[in-house]
Amino acid sequence: MMLNQGIESLPNTSHLTIKKLKHLNIHTVYDLINYVPFRYEDFSILSKIGRVQPGETITVQGMIANVKNQYTRSRITIQKVTLQDDTGTIEIIWYNQPYLTRILKVGSFLSVSGTADKSFSRLTIQPKEYEVIPRLSSETIHTARIVPVYSETYGLSTRTIREKMYRALVSIPKIPEYLPVEIVRDNELTDVDSALRQIHFPSSLSASERARERLASDELFIIQLSSHLLKKEWALQKPDYRFTLKGEQEKKLSTFVSELPFELTSAQKRVVEEVKTDMLDVKPMNRFIQGDVGSGKTVVAGIASLIALLNGTRTLLMAPTEILATQHYQTFCLLFKNTPFRVGLHTGSKKLKKNPLDFDIVIGTHALISQNMAFRKVGLVVIDEQQRFGVMQRSLLKKKGGSPHLLTMTATPIPRTVALTLYGELDLSVIDEMPKGRIPVKTYLVPLAKRNSGYLWMKKKIREESIQIFIVCPLIEESQMETMKSVRAVKSEFEHLKNEVFSGFNVGLLHGKMKPKEKDRIMEEFKKHEYDILVTTPVVEVGIDIPNATIVLIEGAERFGLAQLHQLRGRVGRGSAQSYCFLFTGKEEKPVLSRLHFFCRTQSGIQLAEYDFRARGPGDMFGTKQHGYMDLKVASLTDLKLIEKTKHAASSFMQSYKIDDFPEIKRRVETYRARQIARD
Repeated sequence: MMLNQGIESLPNTSHLTIKKLKHLNIHTVYDLINYVPFRYEDFSILSKIGRVQPGETITVQGMIANVKNQYTRSRITIQKVTLQDDTGTIEIIWYNQPYLTRILKVGSFLSVSGTADKSFSRLTIQPKEYEVIPRLSSETIHTARIVPVYSETYGLSTRTIREKMYRALVSIPKIPEYLPVEIVRDNELTDVDSALRQIHFPSSLSASERARERLASDELFIIQLSSHLLKKEWALQKPDYRFTLKGEQEKKLSTFVSELPFELTSAQKRVVEEVKTDMLDVKPMNRFIQGDVGSGKTVVAGIASLIALLNGTRTLLMAPTEILATQHYQTFCLLFKNTPFRVGLHTGSKKLKKNPLDFDIVIGTHALISQNMAFRKVGLVVIDEQQRFGVMQRSLLKKKGGSPHLLTMTATPIPRTVALTLYGELDLSVIDEMPKGRIPVKTYLVPLAKRNSGYLWMKKKIREESIQIFIVCPLIEESQMETMKSVRAVKSEFEHLKNEVFSGFNVGLLHGKMKPKEKDRIMEEFKKHEYDILVTTPVVEVGIDIPNATIVLIEGAERFGLAQLHQLRGRVGRGSAQSYCFLFTGKEEKPVLSRLHFFCRTQSGIQLAEYDFRARGPGDMFGTKQHGYMDLKVASLTDLKLIEKTKHAASSFMQSYKIDDFPEIKRRVETYRARQIARD
């Protein structure tokens, strides 16, 4: 059997099984053997029946001496098999599987794995796995070994996947190594053939770990190599317009910065210098700016825009939502009010009234990349909330200007190592300092006993100071799961707060199942103070600027990552008044409370992301699971040592080899890029 053959070539495989495998995105034999198990059952201890001890998880093998189907008054059927070897007999018991009496025949050999139990002085085993074998020395698939367990889909069991995997691996020849010999040797990696065989049917748990390390290394290597290649391709491009900053240009830039209503922080100044250096280079800038909410990323983007404008080109800025685009438009109008440069806004509902070429800076949403939007002389493209846009969307926007400079930004706290892995093709800048005079948001973990007094205090603040409040719930609908019933749901909580707790106040509702226009309308109404309180899911936008909102209350705080809690806290503290963040939780376990107390005393998003990264793994850093976002099947972004190792390996490959000489590496890189684009 060849790797590129379709799974239709698998022997004794029904059309239904093939359909179910394809549902798991398994189309070829190669896809199948790369569908890795997520855990193992250790049934490798093979014991003689006479030596079995109660409580042991073991495998026994013997000849079937008796088979019977027993009926009970409660309509439960019990299938009993007496298994014997040369040391004794043992009873194997199944429940409600009457078909087994047709499969298990007296005189045939059976291998059974499970935990031994003693009932009424008689040893029994309730099997976890079993299989009929031709003789006692036969090689097994489901028992008497370390057995792989796979993620299932409806109608396709892990047992079926395991059997198809075994047959495929037995029938295919040696899987050729696709990495250079030097990289395999220098990184002390298992060869790919051994890795793929040992990941499924390991000879030992340590062998499965070595196999997993090799496959994880392969995944990270392809990601790192793709970034290196993108960076190399970017470096070969030439910007359509060479920028300078001389004489009058330098003077105008200095005047612009000096007339800002605030002094730039040292972090902003450092990042501005990095941006200036990039924009004056012979290759296009490709810089990624990370900074907390309120750290001043937009001002840096404004200064970069001015450099482009002073060189006779225009700037395009794209934000993920209409309300954020409108907010950027208002900020840029203020920044450029004393200049001759014109700022325009183009979104789904707010179209440019004039020709796009009449504006020097155009700010918008996805509408900017529509085919009927024609731009000329684009020198800079700015993308806000980088991770919210796909590769294809960024590429389409960049094409609006040929080869412009590209500046992307995010307020999402991302650990540095993760950021360098996710966005390895970009040059990273971090604004790790907040402007002077910014008042930190006071954050408290509120005991359940003080919930009602907290509500009374909030009502008093609304009446006396006319402030506004965000109340964030983790769910939209109430969960039927027993473990989730205490978690507050936004719809029921909205009714409770509106009719009972905050009756007499204007309470609004916002959640992710609403249509985009409806969400934008509600946020706009909240911004105009038509609501005192907005009950919402975490859908409330990053970067939304509502200075009058000074309190955010977060229900089920333990369900959020610290980076996400930090972003929710960033919805307040946008004005000059003291702001507050209150955390409510129904959990009292020490690790939960310790984590939330750390959040209460820490204001730095980067520190919070690093803490959560070490404690919990990548988690839901972007609102979508990172393994899905990165397309990782084996590797983990918490494996910092392996990330560094593969980064070095990718760099060595770029220095010593040509990718065209390694067709399988090239295919994997192209597949990875295609999946990134398809995810758009």
